[in-house]
Amino acid sequence: MDNSILDRLIAGNRRYLTAARNPGDYSPALRLDTADNGQHPHAIVISCADSRVVPESIFSAGLGELFVIRVAGNVLDAHQLGSIEYAAAHLGCKLILMLGHTGCGAVSAALSGHSEGYIRYITDEIQKAVGAERDPDAACRLNVQHGVETIRRAFREHPEIPSANLDVRGAVYDIRSGEVIWL
Repeated sequence: MDNSILDRLIAGNRRYLTAARNPGDYSPALRLDTADNGQHPHAIVISCADSRVVPESIFSAGLGELFVIRVAGNVLDAHQLGSIEYAAAHLGCKLILMLGHTGCGAVSAALSGHSEGYIRYITDEIQKAVGAERDPDAACRLNVQHGVETIRRAFREHPEIPSANLDVRGAVYDIRSGEVIWL
């Protein structure tokens, strides 16, 4: 994989740590360009739907730079895997980032065992990832690592997915400091 994509994310997060506003390009000119010429994101980011976790801001990215898939607990099912496949096959993304975060309510719900209704689909998946772990930060990392392995397994089991030259990474976003810790 071209390390420049990963380097862009790392540099973007460094800018974010001290930025008062997102320095990414959201200009009318870029909006028109992407409308006329399509999107060409350089990375796929699977993150939690938590309102404090905004990948475009965290990585100082502008319009069209990231293909973001957000779901509570950053869990994966066929819908998210299909979105990843689409972005890799049709948009040419070469980096997939599974991004968890500290203070995740979905992880806390899975650890407490108090989830009902449709939330159980999320917490059951997280519980599979974390097993007996009860430390929220460690559980968050395990959940990210589980997601990374799920993506890699999907590529192995479905060779029709164009996985050549794809890099799958995991990271945790610290909601207090704004730092992305790469696993």
